[in-house]
Amino acid sequence: MCSGLSMAKTCARSLSCPVDWSILLFRFFRLLLLMPLASSLVACGFHLQGAFAPPAGMERTYIASNDRFSPFLRAFENELRAAGVELSESATDATATFTISFDETAQRVLSVSARNVPTEYEVFYTIAYRLDAGAATLLPQQTLTLTRDYTYDSTLVLGKAREEELLREAIVQDLVRIVMKQISTL
Repeated sequence: MCSGLSMAKTCARSLSCPVDWSILLFRFFRLLLLMPLASSLVACGFHLQGAFAPPAGMERTYIASNDRFSPFLRAFENELRAAGVELSESATDATATFTISFDETAQRVLSVSARNVPTEYEVFYTIAYRLDAGAATLLPQQTLTLTRDYTYDSTLVLGKAREEELLREAIVQDLVRIVMKQISTL
């Protein structure tokens, strides 16, 4: 029997102690409740965000682009490699071709002050792409444009330049995520 101060010493790891039984029952019922939830998530096709399974035919992919050093292309290649897709150096060896026909980033003035000085800028990134596997078109020509805006202060030029750079990087990551999600639904 477990009682008093000796309970901690004699019943610490004993199953004969009622406190241990209540903990075990709690854990059992918690597990019992989590099992149907987990199985229903698996049954409905739920995947963690970021989990990319390339469609059949994309095992060896060639990426055709005019700008081999664009931020989008570099980030997209990294994501494909991380997903296990082998990138081909030529279109003849590839099972699929991802064509980037347009890749442009820039900024434009969004608003100006009363003295005609820019106070707000908009950074945008536009890509146009398609995905082909052999003679079949897996993903027809798509055009995506993402924008972000930021306020501009001429006294904080260095900080605003860094902010613009960070916004461009965030836009590129968002574009890559959108394209990867479109490809994974094929």
